[in-house]
Amino acid sequence: MKQKTIKNALLSLCLLFSGLLFAQKSVNGTVTDADGVPLPGATIVVIETNEGASTDFDGNYSISAAEGTTIEISFVGYESQQVVVGADAVYNVSLVEGNALDEIVVTALGIKKAEKTLTYSSQTVSSENLTQARDMSFANSLNGRAAGVEIRKSSSGAGGSTRIVLRGNKSLSGDSQPLIVIDGIPMVNNRGNQPGVWGGIDEGDGLSQINPDDIENITLLKGANASVLYGSQGANGVIMITTKSGEDGDAKVTVNSGVTFESIISIPDLQYNYGAVGADKNSWSTTPGNYESGYAEDFFQTGVNYINSVSVSGGNSKTKAYFSYYNTTTDGVMPTFKYQKNNVSFKQSTKLLNDKMTITSNIILTDEKTHNRTPSGYYLNPLVALYTFPRQMDFNDFMTNYQSLNANNVMEQNIYANYHFLSNPNWVLNKQPKDDRIKRAISSLNINYQLSEKLSFQARASYDYSNKTYEQQHAATSNPTNTGENGRWDYKRLNDELFYADGILNYTDNLTDDISLTLIAGASIQHQQYGVGVSVSSGNDGKLFYANEFNFQNLPTNVQVNSALSSRVEKQALFGNAVIGFKDYLFLDIAGRNDYASTLALTGNESYFYPSYGVSAIISQMVTLPQAISFFKVRASAASVGNEVPFNRINPQNTVTAAGAVNRNTQKPFTDLKPELIETTEFGIDLRFLNNKIGVDLALYNIKSTDQFLSLSAPSGSGYTTYFVNAGEIVNKGIEMSLTGRIIEKQNLSWTSTFNFTKNTNEVVSIHPDISGLGTGGGDAVQSRFVAGGSIGDMYIRMHKRDTQGRILLDDNGTPLSTDHELAGNAEPDFSIGWANNFTIGDRLTAGFIINGKFGGEVYSHTETMLNGFGVSARSGAARDAGSVSVNAATESSGAAVSSADPVKWYTALGDRNGIGEPYIYDRTNIRLTQLSIGYNLDTSSLGIPIEGANISLIGNNLLYSAEAPFDPEVAMSTSRSNQGIDNFNLPSTRTIGVNLRLTF
Repeated sequence: MKQKTIKNALLSLCLLFSGLLFAQKSVNGTVTDADGVPLPGATIVVIETNEGASTDFDGNYSISAAEGTTIEISFVGYESQQVVVGADAVYNVSLVEGNALDEIVVTALGIKKAEKTLTYSSQTVSSENLTQARDMSFANSLNGRAAGVEIRKSSSGAGGSTRIVLRGNKSLSGDSQPLIVIDGIPMVNNRGNQPGVWGGIDEGDGLSQINPDDIENITLLKGANASVLYGSQGANGVIMITTKSGEDGDAKVTVNSGVTFESIISIPDLQYNYGAVGADKNSWSTTPGNYESGYAEDFFQTGVNYINSVSVSGGNSKTKAYFSYYNTTTDGVMPTFKYQKNNVSFKQSTKLLNDKMTITSNIILTDEKTHNRTPSGYYLNPLVALYTFPRQMDFNDFMTNYQSLNANNVMEQNIYANYHFLSNPNWVLNKQPKDDRIKRAISSLNINYQLSEKLSFQARASYDYSNKTYEQQHAATSNPTNTGENGRWDYKRLNDELFYADGILNYTDNLTDDISLTLIAGASIQHQQYGVGVSVSSGNDGKLFYANEFNFQNLPTNVQVNSALSSRVEKQALFGNAVIGFKDYLFLDIAGRNDYASTLALTGNESYFYPSYGVSAIISQMVTLPQAISFFKVRASAASVGNEVPFNRINPQNTVTAAGAVNRNTQKPFTDLKPELIETTEFGIDLRFLNNKIGVDLALYNIKSTDQFLSLSAPSGSGYTTYFVNAGEIVNKGIEMSLTGRIIEKQNLSWTSTFNFTKNTNEVVSIHPDISGLGTGGGDAVQSRFVAGGSIGDMYIRMHKRDTQGRILLDDNGTPLSTDHELAGNAEPDFSIGWANNFTIGDRLTAGFIINGKFGGEVYSHTETMLNGFGVSARSGAARDAGSVSVNAATESSGAAVSSADPVKWYTALGDRNGIGEPYIYDRTNIRLTQLSIGYNLDTSSLGIPIEGANISLIGNNLLYSAEAPFDPEVAMSTSRSNQGIDNFNLPSTRTIGVNLRLTF
């Protein structure tokens, strides 16, 4: 019955496109190199209509073209070929390696340019590579596939946000994350709330809501040189997402179905032999016992991720359409965690007016539900009590009987100690549930009109709308630090919306036989408002009228239902770009944009201009080089662009509460605010050797950021508590290298490899004369600070106090002494590598893997400090087994040498929240097998059913890693600017292993 239903559904989808497929002429074939090896990703373009397609993994293509038209086939490192379409329907093409670089790439605003004309670095990742291992977050699949990209995923599990930074952190107060663009149009990528040291939950971001199976490719524009046409929004670079479109030919149905199993691969080393003394919460007994062990590991379950999608594509020379449905369902490693995402997309393009006009419409719908996102930090985190539970007690009874009926006929939490960090894990998961739901719609319309052979006009508009609901219920008797007597209710319903429209004129001409010219001129408008809605929290003191009734009617009168508005901004812009080519080997690229921002209204600085200049020269076409050098290009560029200006800085207003009270604004208006200025210079080379079998792309850059937005304390008597200034300078210098190789190219065996290297050096050159340093995150024993002469990501901790011989100093009671907070390290790596490989063996077998490495940098573990303080760490148990801790120390008062210390005094001084943090700084260096996939193309010819292709793959993500740290240093407590490199009861890192089946009809 199920099989019949699926067939009927697929038939219905095919019928959806049947009206598009009459009277079509489809041209198809295979593109290979001179040795017959298929070339996946080759570009196919009908010159007369600008229709495009690309070859699949086996080098096959299909495109609609009328007789007499010309199709051009191009591939990086090969000479392009043109074929005139005749009566035949099949045109197989063998490309010859050449010296020209004719591949077309997508650049800012979705404008397509020949790669040889680019004056800056960009890298493109194909859909095949993005979805090869079916990672739950496609952003993680960029790891190792591009240079200059720093990616850290949240510890919250499926649906969590991702931190992406291109070429280093550039702002002390603003955001350093890149702009996300879909088909040339900006999208909303707001992060929800982020956890801190004290607690909290990662509420995801816009990027996690995209269907990865809809992506054709992703291009990374890493510098302001490449993204200046996006103005201040593109100051931190741009991630360009190009979505799939309908293909020529009969309706093609693709079904992808996969399941992966998730398990933890890192958990703290714990002791289970020593319990507490009496009713103490800490396990500091010195007498070992025969206690239950291993329950911390057993608490986690095997997670299951189901990823299923179906897409239908078809069309002819006039109309093409693409439809897809995508579903992800997850039961995580944390009990009760559930995640579900549904995506529907439809994209259609139609040619009118003798093919002069092309209208493309696109709609993407998302419904995302999350139950019990995993928190980090101290509060409301089930891992705190899980790890620190007194060892002599019965853990199974503690978990099974997590609640009991009290004298007030209310279920009461079973907890062994009245300590504000501690909650019964099962109570948190079942009696303090958190549910999120995000509904999102992205719609766009693109009209392209060919005014003449040389001139075209494009008009686009898009609307991105999200409705977000977040709710957490706290049953009565939950941790009293966070909850009123009858419970607590946290609820917010927020809307984000972004309207964008632009118009672009594009003129292309050959002025002479040697000089070419491309001109682009346009204007855009963007209106956005984020975080619009209502929020309520009954808080610690807001006693609900009735216990465990969570609704507006049960709120006390002293609890307000607040209206919310995070941001409302309008931007208008004029922009232009000119590319002048000489003899097809020398190119000058000039671009500029003038922004008009509402966030700068009344300052006199609301209009600001950003220029970009660049030049590229193909040396291999200008002079004769050694035969081993197939291609040699040099490039240089410079740009100035401003960072986004925050909302509500220039003229902050008083607010009125729901009860009618006025909350007076305490921030002085910033009436002379200027945008942060980011100035970038870049030099690069592109070298190819041995008939393009080996390629090296090298980029050197220098990025200076000035006029940071800094908050200062207002003078006494001014009527304000804070005011802002433009001050401070940050410099990022770096080198990026991408080494590509077609190592083996034979008809039955191929091996392609890409090695990426990134090194970025960050310096906070200056801040402000009145500021010695800025605290930006962390807490207790570790703090993140910005200090002139330091770097963004610097961590300050309490160190061991030492004498001139380097010995640890103790007081007269044998307790180690500490210093004030000192610089202990930086969370960013010294350099990073990524090594991606793909293999084809015969006609059936494919394989691929990625190895990533981060070298240098430091991370800090609050978890380990707390485990020592509670006496449950493995090291504290080993010290009690030995009877002492071996130390190189001395008593401060007498200078007498000390070689051993009492375990209790030692680890309680080093442990807990405010102890000495020096032992908990770890080298961030790690190497990991990030992805592995092994695929097999099944022989479907003997099945007797209309299946064009079938592939089954074994897939794995984050399979193993090697690191000094006792936790995964690449998993972030938070993806915000602060708290990088800090572990505080984060969800353990996980690996996924599974299988995926792809069918094509």
